[in-house]
Amino acid sequence: MQRRTFLQGLAAAGALSGLPLGFANAMTQTGSVSVESLPKLEGDLTLYLGRGEGGLYENVLKAIEKRNPKLNLKVRRGGSAALANTIVAETKAGVKRADLFWAVDTGSIGVVTDIGAAKPLPNDLTAQLREDFQYPSWSPVTGRVRTLPYNTERVKPEQIPESVMALADSDLKIGWAPAYSSFQSFVTAMRILEGDKATKSWLKGINKHSKKYAGELGVVMGVERGEVDIGFANHYYTLRLKSGKPDANVALAYTKGDAGCLVNASGIVALSEGDLPVNFIRYLLSQEVQSYLAREAYEIPLVQGVDQPQGLASLSTLSPPEMDLRKLADLRPTLNLMREVGVL
Repeated sequence: MQRRTFLQGLAAAGALSGLPLGFANAMTQTGSVSVESLPKLEGDLTLYLGRGEGGLYENVLKAIEKRNPKLNLKVRRGGSAALANTIVAETKAGVKRADLFWAVDTGSIGVVTDIGAAKPLPNDLTAQLREDFQYPSWSPVTGRVRTLPYNTERVKPEQIPESVMALADSDLKIGWAPAYSSFQSFVTAMRILEGDKATKSWLKGINKHSKKYAGELGVVMGVERGEVDIGFANHYYTLRLKSGKPDANVALAYTKGDAGCLVNASGIVALSEGDLPVNFIRYLLSQEVQSYLAREAYEIPLVQGVDQPQGLASLSTLSPPEMDLRKLADLRPTLNLMREVGVL
């Protein structure tokens, strides 16, 4: 969907309805809700926005503003981790500048919720989300799953182990981006699930037969070019590559029950009391916004009843590890371990 179409579509949704559907309708539903059912946003609202998805989040904000002309939205932009640390500092100083924090990773969300800065969310809002993504003090917006993109001419599916830990001892040439934040969150999950000793050994093993890239799009492109056999990357990099090059020699494999198939999420926290911050979050969980991010960013809608991107295995068929995603905020030990091994 083009940016102009999305802006006009979200802004005009429901404009031709004879009678407003009313907020009560949204309150009684689980799953996706159209913006037609949502109340107008009026007043001042300050959002701290972690940069993400090449400006697509900005498109969402512009569409919400266009639909709600009485909303005075102020946005502070920056890296999610840096903004989380700013919120911590402001909270400790007794200063409140942000009403909402939209982060591209749950580690940053954990930094904020751990200090008690997040306000509880109403049950009807969290009930819209998939059951395993319902949290009382923050709302996931969209998800991304860790995957193993592999070159279809160099590797057969049966050569790929179901355990990510087994890749350290394989003969496959591996592409990775250890300096990339998503990879570091993945290693943090491995530390939590497998322990520091096993993670350290894994990093050493992978390092012996790997090629480094600056980012995970580079990993997927390297896989497709045949520079490596397989790589580590969030799912959407492969889907984006294949959307522009349908015959690309790359496909997705998934591990089972470990950090290799971790489902992480972008998320939002309400930092102020009242209806306005919560109702803003409702817009992010609307059918229109969730569908837009699935189509354009290839992110996974976490609201029930919204179709996920094509080319990705259904979440119901995957077996991600069970863990509180906020624990991914424990990043410092991960960085120390990676530096000790020499991969950073």
